[in-house]
This record gives sequence, C-alpha cells and structure tokens, in this order.
Amino acid sequence: MAVSVVILAAGKGTRMRSKLPKVLHKICGQEMLLHVLESAFSVSEDVHVILHHEHELISQVIYKHFKNRPTIHLQNATQYPGTGGALMQGSKAPLQTAHNRLLVLNADMPLVSKEALMPFVASQEANALGVFSLENKSGYGRVCLSGGKVTSIVEEKDASAEVLALDTLNAGVYLFSQEFLKEFLPKLDKNNAQAEYYLTQLVGLGVQQGVRFAPIFVNAHDFLGVNSQSELAAAENKMLDKLREQAMQAGVCMHMPHTIYLEKGVRFGQGCVLEQGVHLAGACYLQEAHIKAHSVVESSHIENSSIGPLAHIRPNSKIINSHVGNFVETKSAYLNGVKAGHLSYLGDCSIASGTNVGAGVITCNYNGKSKHHTKIGHNVFIGSDSQLVAPLNIPDNVLIAAGSTITEPMQEGDLVLVRPPQVSISKGYFKFFKKP
Repeated sequence: MAVSVVILAAGKGTRMRSKLPKVLHKICGQEMLLHVLESAFSVSEDVHVILHHEHELISQVIYKHFKNRPTIHLQNATQYPGTGGALMQGSKAPLQTAHNRLLVLNADMPLVSKEALMPFVASQEANALGVFSLENKSGYGRVCLSGGKVTSIVEEKDASAEVLALDTLNAGVYLFSQEFLKEFLPKLDKNNAQAEYYLTQLVGLGVQQGVRFAPIFVNAHDFLGVNSQSELAAAENKMLDKLREQAMQAGVCMHMPHTIYLEKGVRFGQGCVLEQGVHLAGACYLQEAHIKAHSVVESSHIENSSIGPLAHIRPNSKIINSHVGNFVETKSAYLNGVKAGHLSYLGDCSIASGTNVGAGVITCNYNGKSKHHTKIGHNVFIGSDSQLVAPLNIPDNVLIAAGSTITEPMQEGDLVLVRPPQVSISKGYFKFFKKP
C-alpha cells in the first residue's frame, strides 16, 4: 500500500553539544538526514521534512543533494511545539500529503534502510507502531501489548516496575492514517512538564477510543536514534561494518577490516586490496587497485595501480597504471604509467607514461592568487628535490637534474640543470670549529 513519508527534523539536538544542527552531523561522509531521506525516497515518491532550528542551512544541504526534492515544512514551534506539533498545521489540522497513510520517521535514525521500512509500507494496517527490543532499555518508552495490538505507550519516567520490565520498546516510528490524524490531532494537549504536543499521547488517545494500533516488530539496530557524540560514533561503526561487509562480499580483499574507513560514495571494481588503516572518502572508484597501509584516497579514480603506504590522494586525482609510493601527495593530478616512489607533491598536473618522479619533487602550482597547471610528457626523468614552477609544459624525453628549479620552456631531448656551481673553501670547516 502507498505511503507518504514524514521526517521530523525540527529539533535542536542540544545533547550533541555542537553548533552544527544534529541532523547535519555526518556518518560515513554523509549527513544523517540525507541517509534517512535516501531510504524514504526508496519507498515513496511523496516525502516531507519538518524543519525549525537552522531550517535555512538544512534546506540548503537537502537541495544540494536531491534533484527530486522533498516537500519542506516549517514547524510553528511556538504555537505547536513537540513531535505531535510537527504534524500540525493551522488550528491543529494535520499535514497534507499525497497518500492517506503517513509513515513518520525521525531524522536522527541514519541506519534506517529500505528493507527496514518495507514492513510498514507492506502492512495492511491503517495505524501502526514500530516496536523493538534492546538489552539496554534506558531512555525508551515501553509499549504495552494485548491481543496483538498496542494498549498503551508508557514513558520510562512514568512506568511502574512491572512496566519497566517489559522488553517491548517504542522505536519512534509511526504509521498514521489521515482519518485518524484529523480526528485525534485536535485532541492533543500540552499538559506535561515540557509543555509540548507528543505523538505518544496521540497513540494513547486513539487506543482509549478503540482505534487499533498494530505493533510492527523491527530490528533495533535499524532504528537506533543518535542524540550524542558517542551515539553518533556508535552508529558510524555499525554503518562501517555494513559497508565493509558489502565490499568484501563484492570481492574486495581487506587486511584488518576493522581498521579500514569507507564512505558510502566509494565504488569498487575487481581486484582491489586494502591494507590496514586505509581511509577511502567521497566519490572514489577503485579497480585492480592495491591501497597500502595507512593511505588516504579522497574522491579519486584509481585503476591498475598501487598507492602507498602512507600516501595521500586528494580529490579529483586519476591514477592509472602507476605506482604512487610512501609520503606522496596528489591533488587534481592525472597520472598514467608513472612512478612516483616517495616524498613528492603532485598537484594540478598531468603526467604521461614512462615518467619517473624522484624524491622530493614538487609541482609549485599556487602563486598566492591562483592555481596553475603542470603538464609533463612521456619518458621524463625528474631528479630528486626538483621544483616545477607552474604554469609549465615539459615535453617528452627530458632529463631534469636533481635539485633544479624549473621555470622556463625546454625542448624534447634536453638535459636541464638549474644549479649554482658548487663552491668548496679550503679549511673552511676550521674557521668555525676548532681542529680536533
């Protein structure tokens, strides 16, 4: 059955102790809210987001990532505060959606997936509530059940010892029909310590009037909420486990998988090996790639190449048929058939096959105002500790002597040396130090 999805993202998230809105904290390189939105769009074309705190900033992030934009609503938190108030428009009228059934999610559930939401979508129930079990029940309301339906939701602070012993916890995911909301939203009150409207009271009012709320049992890990930095880290660990497992199932060889960091935008072809401590971020594509220990690759294309150990491939690099060794850094670099063994910075450059980059070579790409490009041809040998001052075009078959600073054009086949002559002063040592 069709559903509209409503995502509650209006809260401040004060327990995060951060200026950044809670829903914009990232997990595996992507904001929490965007993870939830992706899952929402996987089950419905009609997705709504309720915003209040920092709504302009959050809207910008949403619009940047989604061409098929969700409908954004601003909650009147002064007049209609709380989770129940998020569904209210003027005079407590319910939010208008394309479908009769509303699936209500929280924006701080970044581990939710299409598979986790399908039991709600496929349910024949008009109204339902997500229920899960956890070993640590602290902070969760208890769901009381009888005869296969919900009889009440009791907040933890209000629960008796008998109710606290229940292992049926409120997952914070609701399925409401528009008919139910039209009847019961106006009946909500703010007679509580926080003076807010609550969805839990909404369910309670319906149950008291004989409305059937079906429990839908879900996996707790799919719906865990994030309210603190420690919970954010725990959620990211769970997502990392999932991403690593998916990669290994696809054939990626991982050394010490628990030390490897992956983001959702990373894609793998065949023949990939990741050693311990590797960090892959952004929109990466790797094929026949060996990424050695403690190397970082960001938003780059690596094919039939080895990287590292301890290399840093910065965004927009494309490395094919090449070896990039330890302590080499690239940025917006295109390398095809190149050896750069160690201790080099190669930024804003293109380097053709057969070229060898010595230790300590730097492409000097920034003049303090703008970036400039360095183009290096085939079969160029660049000696150690050379500086290539861009803009620069080095033709094929050139030998650059170690310690040279290159600023001028040259011809194919040249040997290029830019050094002052060596000066040796006889007995100069003993002018500074006494003879032993």
